[in-house]
Amino acid sequence: MNVLRYLPVLAAASAAPAFAVQYLSVEQAQKLMFPDATAFREQNLALSSSQMREVEKLSGLPARSVAWRVFGAYRGDTAIGFVVLDDVIGKFELISYAVGLNTDASIRQVEILAYRESHGGEIRNPAWRRQFVGKRAPAGLSIGEGIANISGATLSCTHLTDGVRRIAAIGQLLVKK
Repeated sequence: MNVLRYLPVLAAASAAPAFAVQYLSVEQAQKLMFPDATAFREQNLALSSSQMREVEKLSGLPARSVAWRVFGAYRGDTAIGFVVLDDVIGKFELISYAVGLNTDASIRQVEILAYRESHGGEIRNPAWRRQFVGKRAPAGLSIGEGIANISGATLSCTHLTDGVRRIAAIGQLLVKK
């Protein structure tokens, strides 16, 4: 058997290692963000064209999607916040994350659910993610303007920050309802 004949196939197969890591499930993220919640109710959001324009105006970014996966966090019958799920591109692959919003639309917490890139995973650093806490769209939600960049994770930082800013703008719509 001529092993050299299979060498290119073996080289190609070993050249693309998998880096995808699932850190949290949606349920785990919900409980981390709202440990006092007694229930989470899915209340997906479908933005109207006027709401999409409002999100674009508030965030300074394209609204990108009409449909958003949102969970209300409740203590008994009282709403205590929202968990919004999203995916953004890192450099080449998707980053799945969740943003916890308080009932006043301020950011409560940001959690990385899954990271699929080979580099830039430093965005999971709790100190970096804490920079978002307490902010509302759009103030202080840009790299260099309230959010520090991480060298070696520039695209992940930028895209995640943009996504969080977009969700913070959506949060403004949620509290108006």
